[in-house]
Amino acid sequence: MKNKKIREIILGKALDPMQSETRHSMALVAFLAWVGLGADGLSSSAYGPEETFRALGGHTHLGLYMAVATAVTVFIIALAYNQVIELFPTGGGGYRVATKLVGPYLGLVSGCALILDYVLTIAISIASGVDALASFLPLGFQPYKLWAEAFFIGLLIVMNLRGLKEAIQILLPIFLGFVATHLVLIVYGIVAHASNLPQLVPSTVLETRELAQHIGWAGVAGMLLLAYSQGGGTYTGLEAVSNNVNLLAEPRERTGKMTMFYMALSLAITAGGIILLYLLWDARPVAGETLNATAFRSIIASMGLGSEMLNHLLLAVVLAFEAGLLFVAANTGFLGGPSVLSNMASDSWVPHQFRYLSTRLVKQNGILVMGIAALAILFWTGGEVTVLVVLYSLSVFLTFAVSLFGLCLYWWRHRKDARWVRRFLLSLTGFVICAGILAILLVERFTQGGWATALIIAAIAGLCIFIRNHYRETKRAIQSVDQVFADQPFGPVKESVDPDPEAQTAVFIVGTSRGGGLHALLWVLRMFPGHFRNFLFVNARTVDSNVYGGEGAMEKMRSDAAETLEYFVDFCQSHGMASASYIGFGTDAVEEVTRMCEQINREYPNTIFFTSKLIFASDNWFTRLLHNQAALAVQRRLHLEGLQMVILPMKV
Repeated sequence: MKNKKIREIILGKALDPMQSETRHSMALVAFLAWVGLGADGLSSSAYGPEETFRALGGHTHLGLYMAVATAVTVFIIALAYNQVIELFPTGGGGYRVATKLVGPYLGLVSGCALILDYVLTIAISIASGVDALASFLPLGFQPYKLWAEAFFIGLLIVMNLRGLKEAIQILLPIFLGFVATHLVLIVYGIVAHASNLPQLVPSTVLETRELAQHIGWAGVAGMLLLAYSQGGGTYTGLEAVSNNVNLLAEPRERTGKMTMFYMALSLAITAGGIILLYLLWDARPVAGETLNATAFRSIIASMGLGSEMLNHLLLAVVLAFEAGLLFVAANTGFLGGPSVLSNMASDSWVPHQFRYLSTRLVKQNGILVMGIAALAILFWTGGEVTVLVVLYSLSVFLTFAVSLFGLCLYWWRHRKDARWVRRFLLSLTGFVICAGILAILLVERFTQGGWATALIIAAIAGLCIFIRNHYRETKRAIQSVDQVFADQPFGPVKESVDPDPEAQTAVFIVGTSRGGGLHALLWVLRMFPGHFRNFLFVNARTVDSNVYGGEGAMEKMRSDAAETLEYFVDFCQSHGMASASYIGFGTDAVEEVTRMCEQINREYPNTIFFTSKLIFASDNWFTRLLHNQAALAVQRRLHLEGLQMVILPMKV
């Protein structure tokens, strides 16, 4: 069985990016976006509230403040990020906000933090999901958790390589099951203790005053701030929509805001409600169980539904949905992470290959990198959720703080706008909250993983700066080549000459650089004077993430490609040389060029193919990684078909 057929069986048939129906069928409506992008935020209720409650120690009565603060904070951050959707309706989120509103280097920091954030989204969601499953399995399962986590990551990689919408639709029943079961438990758990609610506020205030008499109000405030910051993981995922607006159905801004509302409402009810359940049901840590499992066990037992076996079965169903949602949330990392890498590739911070789409129109390179990086972090940390939460929270709140600071600057600069005061205060409030949580986490948890977060982000940023400098130098070199050939004079001939299919034909595979194309043409004319009668030009444009789904981007790509080819044809015909052009579009440039070359050879049997390739003074694996080896790949494919191709070196 051929490799192509095996790939189709595993990943599905190739999609045509040039059909308008393809983009429409893949765009996410608000409900599916809530499932695909909102699951990250909603799933944090499996570990965020627990981290908050544990940080309170024996002073659990303070949990009431945490429940209210959590719900309010969710809406503040969500409303602030609605502005990001308005200002950047093509996506990019925190990275684009920081780059455009603050500066490219702070944008780089935000982008690096987002990459780490999405890697940790996958790692922590999978680890927490397996922990939830392990809560009702024998303790003997514990040593195998890490391998189970690796299996689930591999499964999600394959699902996402098939297509983002397909992955979301498969995971949809799990998401709905989580929402339904947890809503029932939260409502019942609160109603069952409704008689205690009237006394909850006054008793909490009284106990708080008594605590203040022992440790002082500063001590109480410090305890609350620490618990609040420890639960910072609860707010992760709220930025996912603004990062992926380009995936949403039109009108994107409206769809994005509706998705944010669904996310904020569901997370506020779930996270705040679970903290309240801990308080009302006096949840205490039990070895081998999450705090959610302990609280839900007590609630289900109080329902009086039947035997202990039935109660255990119902708890298993609830925890299975909780684990399942965490796996759905891990999928957000496979949606958001590749999008961030794609945006950074557009600015040349990371290899340009991260812009490329697979035959299923997904960012395949980004998906693979995110999955491998998540596996590496899981094995490095041993899948310890507590450690992962620290890494996760720091990266998330760094992005939050930078983005909200950018919004503050934006509204301060646009003080003539009638809405500026309200928008500025909202952004400022969000910035103060996020920067405060970031500072507390960094100080309190620096030795427990905070240093690792800072080191990883700094290392990624350093590598990105090195990559961008290389691309800049290469671009300047190519521009200098273009400048050399820019003054090549056109000939006096006004009439066009049609190519003769039986004549000797030189076919030039060209890209966006006119200098590269002219370099190859003039080299052939000099080395083979009078030999070739036909001069054909082939250009295959890659439909990457910058083009696909962008407003008017596809049309601009078509016109740019046509203009480049027209220049070469006009140049040849002005010198009395028969010339024509061929253009193609696809996700794989090598595949498209090979197809067109085979088609040309059938029409012009006496053909030799030529193209230019950049040659660097210090060629190594790193430069080969940054610059795709399309010329060599096409040459190999054509040689296998018995066609001749010559690669002309162009030193830069």
